[in-house]
Order: sequence, then C-alpha cells, then structure tokens
Amino acid sequence: MRNLCATVSYEGTEFNGFQSQPYGRTVQQEIEKAIQVLTGEDILILGSGRTDAGVHAQGQVFNFLTESTIPAERWAIALNTRLPKDIVILEVHEVSLSFHSRRSAKRKTYRYTIDMGKFPNVFERRYAFHHPMRLQVEAMQEGLKHLIGEHDFTSFTSIHSTKPHHIRIVYDAYFEKQGSMLHMYITGNGFLYNMVRVIMGTLLQVGQGKRQPADMKRILEGRSRALAGPTAMSHGLMLMNVEYPAEA
Repeated sequence: MRNLCATVSYEGTEFNGFQSQPYGRTVQQEIEKAIQVLTGEDILILGSGRTDAGVHAQGQVFNFLTESTIPAERWAIALNTRLPKDIVILEVHEVSLSFHSRRSAKRKTYRYTIDMGKFPNVFERRYAFHHPMRLQVEAMQEGLKHLIGEHDFTSFTSIHSTKPHHIRIVYDAYFEKQGSMLHMYITGNGFLYNMVRVIMGTLLQVGQGKRQPADMKRILEGRSRALAGPTAMSHGLMLMNVEYPAEA
C-alpha cells in the first residue's frame, strides 16, 4: 500500500464545494472518479480541508492510499487526461503512510479579491467580488491587524460550525493592490467554516465607513456571530497554498 500526496487547482464556479455531497457536483467526487477509471480502485481521497461552493483553489492538497504501481511522477498527467477542464492536478509525490493532508498541515493561505473598478472586469468576474464604491483601504488594513495572533474566532465563523472549539492562529494578514484589484491575504494554522468570508464581509463595512477599525477587536472579543458583518460572496475566495513540515 502506498500513500500519495497531490496538489490540485480548480475553478470552483461549477462545484458545490470540494468535499463530496449528496447533491451537486464536487471536486472530490470528480477526482475519485478519475482514479477509479485509471486504476480500477474505489478510493476515498482526504483533502487538507473543505472549500465552499464557488470557492477556488490554486494549491489544495489531498492524499490517498493506493495499491497501484504507477510511478508518482506519472500520476498528474494520467489523472489530468481523465479530469474535467476545471480541475488540474499540479504535482503528485509519495509520502509516508502516517501523512494526513489535513492533520499534517501547518499553515494555509487564502486570498480574497475585490474588484474596485467602476465597471466589473469581465475576465475576472468569476474570481473577484465587484465593489465599485470607494473603500478606505487603510482603515481595512488597520482593522485586519487586530486579528493577527491566537484568538477565539467564534464571531467570524458560521453559526453552523461543528468544530469543538474556535481557537485559531492567524500568522499574517494584509491587503495588496494590483490595478483595480484589492487582494486580502491571510495565513493561519487553520480556518473555520466561512471564517475568511465573514472577516472580509466585516472589513468591507469598515472600508465603507460603517464601522471603525477598532470594532474588529471588539467583535473578536465578543465571541458572537451576530456582532460581525455579512458573509462575503464565495467567488472572491481562493485557497492559495497549504504548507507542511519539511519531513512530510
């Protein structure tokens, strides 16, 4: 038995998320079907985490156990010829049997993109939330700084979260402008259900002058979802990469 680790990118528009669901198309189901066609094995892949419907990924990671003797370096090409066009396997390598894509992960980075142009960029419409009104970006950056560190992020997760606790560490978070696009990058040891989208929805209110940057600290300490802003649209969110220890 071998344990293979793969990095995959996907355009999430037509997916009902990464994780298998009773209804709707998912990334996991498409990959598992491709593996079944390739090797004849009914395999369950283990993702580093789930992404919601409409969310994209440049560097999602998953692992799976296989009895196939296909060399690791050939898996990406073999799977890509059997996958739909909105999923691309970027790399596959063999790892120890103890490796688990979610439990072994140390850091994840997400990016949320806002299109601040007067009119939406037609070529980026699937990857950026269009907000043509002026935003106070410096205030948003100041508010974002309050979230760096180890905190209870109950206020910034869905009320439907099933996690036993909501304590997470945010290592870095910042905004970066690129033309009319405003990107928020956030890196942490893990993220809760809708966490990045709720943070972004609340920061948009800061940018609009509806909240003050210091409100982010107050909301965080309040530990109530009712204190935060709306959940930002899913299509602006991208899982950029997942990091592991060097020995993984």
